[in-house]
Amino acid sequence: MGKRKSKAKPPPKKRMDKLDTVFSCPFCNHGTSVECRIDMKNLIGEASCRICQENFSTSITALTEAIDIYSEWIDECERVNNPEDDGA
Repeated sequence: MGKRKSKAKPPPKKRMDKLDTVFSCPFCNHGTSVECRIDMKNLIGEASCRICQENFSTSITALTEAIDIYSEWIDECERVNNPEDDGA
């Protein structure tokens, strides 16, 4: 008579690290001065600097995080500063 095979325990789930919610400002380069706010009711995300008062607003989805709003702001700044890339 053989023993019954025991079920192997599933491996433990890896814990996801928390994403940043404060960032450095692309205009005044002050670290941790940009704060991102997400308004899920109106589907608007806003990033604003506490030092130089610059701000950026964008439309969001249910999956949008603070880093997404900041990344869109940086991409928009690069697009405005490099207008010759639009013609290609």
